[in-house]
Amino acid sequence: MSTTPAPAAVKETKAQKTERLKLAKNPWEAWEEVREFARQGWDSIPSDWALYFRWWGVYSQGDGKGVTGGSGGEGKATEYFMMRIALPNGILTSAQARVIGEVTKKYANNLADITTRQNIQLHWLTIQDLIEVVDALNAVGLSTKGACGDVVRNVTGCPLAGLDGHELIDASPLAIEIAHRLNGNTDFVNLPRKFKFTVSGCPVWCSFPEINDAALTAIKRTVDGKEEIGFTLRVGGGLSNEPNIAVRIPAFVRQDQALAVATATAEVFRDAGILRENRTRARIKYLFMKFGWTAESFLEALEEKLGYKLDPSPVSMEEIPADIYRDHIGITPQRQPGLSTVGASVLNGRVSGDQLLKLAELAEKYGDGNLRTTIGQNILIVNVPNRETAALVVELNSLGFNVDVSPFWRGAIACTGTEFCKLAIAETKGFNKWLVAELEDRLPGFDQQIRLHITGCTNSCGQHWIADIGLEGKKIKKDGQMVDAFFFCVGGSVGKYARTARQLGYRAAATDVPDAIERLLNAYLEARTPGEDLRSYFDRTDDSTLRAQLAGEVLTPVERDAPPVGAARLAPAE
Repeated sequence: MSTTPAPAAVKETKAQKTERLKLAKNPWEAWEEVREFARQGWDSIPSDWALYFRWWGVYSQGDGKGVTGGSGGEGKATEYFMMRIALPNGILTSAQARVIGEVTKKYANNLADITTRQNIQLHWLTIQDLIEVVDALNAVGLSTKGACGDVVRNVTGCPLAGLDGHELIDASPLAIEIAHRLNGNTDFVNLPRKFKFTVSGCPVWCSFPEINDAALTAIKRTVDGKEEIGFTLRVGGGLSNEPNIAVRIPAFVRQDQALAVATATAEVFRDAGILRENRTRARIKYLFMKFGWTAESFLEALEEKLGYKLDPSPVSMEEIPADIYRDHIGITPQRQPGLSTVGASVLNGRVSGDQLLKLAELAEKYGDGNLRTTIGQNILIVNVPNRETAALVVELNSLGFNVDVSPFWRGAIACTGTEFCKLAIAETKGFNKWLVAELEDRLPGFDQQIRLHITGCTNSCGQHWIADIGLEGKKIKKDGQMVDAFFFCVGGSVGKYARTARQLGYRAAATDVPDAIERLLNAYLEARTPGEDLRSYFDRTDDSTLRAQLAGEVLTPVERDAPPVGAARLAPAE
């Protein structure tokens, strides 16, 4: 008899387990299982469905304590669910808004959030509610497929597509076509991780192509004296723990090639096996950041998938937007004579079911029943006769959706935070509302665009890496108690000056943040040169000076906290 000991069992890694589960089931074909769970109750749900639910836009809801209330980089889950409703290009009809409003009131504690991918997100749903809500949404042409999971997420685009007289092309049909081709398609049910795509013909790049996994933006060229509108492809953008600005692929994509290019781009990502070995490095950006890919090598792989070559596209062909508002807030004349779009700023993106019902009513009363959501967590009512815009503004303002707002209100973004998210460290939406009010009171004459983004942890769902002032949630001890706090980053930008924000090495308890920002912005107002915007000031001012302005004294920098174990792996980030 052999005395050789049996080899020790090799423990399955988290990445391996996830890949095994993804191969075992196509969640899009298994909704009947969820119906059975609803009949039998919460206790009947197998543990594996914590993963599969995501393909239906569903995550378990946290208990309000965030990551600090759990272990292993994740907080405790409750018996409630979060659900995202996908709105390709942010296009929404009044009939759809009315249904969302009704299910929000009936099932979701009358609370919904517009997200940074033009989705609408619900909370407080039970397993039984999931069935009722999905059925109601499907009846009006809406779906939750792909709003979460290792799939192509909601395809975003310019909310003024087809309406803005300055756009190069109405790209919304392409955005919707890409969404329909890639989402719910078995060929793309198992990507290494999430894949965020945006398509825009908007000259101000309002859907932030710079931070998407892949993006098509309209571009103009002249060939043999004839102008032609096509697209430029960017790949590898993303934020999370390790931000990266997308890489421009040097090819001109004709309109009749765009769908095939989008599909082939997703195929390159899907087939990059090296990305499946580690969940924290499974985004397409890591091909460029960790594995040596370049714009040229990606183009080669893309053309291999396509089976043909794309025309070259030098950088000189492209006009990149500078420091401009990208949110379409206010009254915007449309290309259609006599019509305008009215854009309202929704602080935190938070709306009630009652407000959604009223928005549907206003869209029918003043427009043609069409609305658009934005990546800035805002709402637009389109096709409004010019003579009606003033009356609509009054009604929107009375509803709490302000059209004329301060720079602080207009530029504020906040993720879900500990209220519902199991990965968050700090509360965000209530804090953001209070912070905006404080800054409006303290700096009433502030006259500059300012992007003020709040994120509850290192995963950057609140996109703090591209903000003028980005606040990353953490905990510190103050007066002997652990309290919410924020780590400061400044100088993030998109467009012509695209870069990720600088870490200033300064942190403050949440209650001390207004004082710090007031000191910083007053220093800017005193020191700025004629016409100098906030981005330019941050760009010319060193970290130690900015840190001293925030703190009110010279201060030694502190390190940014490391992400909680497993945070990027689990992040539901939009």
